Amino acid sequence: MLKKLMAPLRWLARLLLALIILFEEWGWTPLQRAMAWLGRLPLLRQLEAGIRRLPPYAALALLLAPALLLLPVKLLALWLIAQGRALLGLAVILIAKLVGTAVLARLFMLSQPALMRLGWFARLYARWTAWKEGLLAWVRSSLLWRQARALRCLLRRRLRAWRQLFSQQA
Repeated sequence: MLKKLMAPLRWLARLLLALIILFEEWGWTPLQRAMAWLGRLPLLRQLEAGIRRLPPYAALALLLAPALLLLPVKLLALWLIAQGRALLGLAVILIAKLVGTAVLARLFMLSQPALMRLGWFARLYARWTAWKEGLLAWVRSSLLWRQARALRCLLRRRLRAWRQLFSQQA
């Protein structure tokens, strides 16, 4: 009986993890690019150069900093929700998630060479990457994912045709 319950729970857990990872993947590259754009400012350019020169364990500590710094913000959001200001609390959580992901993406890009000099980190990163790619391949091979992509392509084609029609009429 327990085995019958565990299979759907494992499937659901895998799906939830995949959705979280997909959300992170969706935001990681564009947010990192936005932070790189900000990194062109003179003060930030100097700060980024300093981050690139960090030794491995200092880079690791720096990589953990955004999670620790955002904890009070997330607690504030929970307090707001408890006070009946759910939308404001949710907005704070979403903004913290976006800012945290952007900062983490940039910090990881800057510190990755130093982090990869840590043997244990390089091994864990390789295992994480392989596991994540397998999970995302599982999602992307699902019927629902393929149908959603086909629908998105169809909508894009129709939007393009609609734009062309209106631009020719103008």
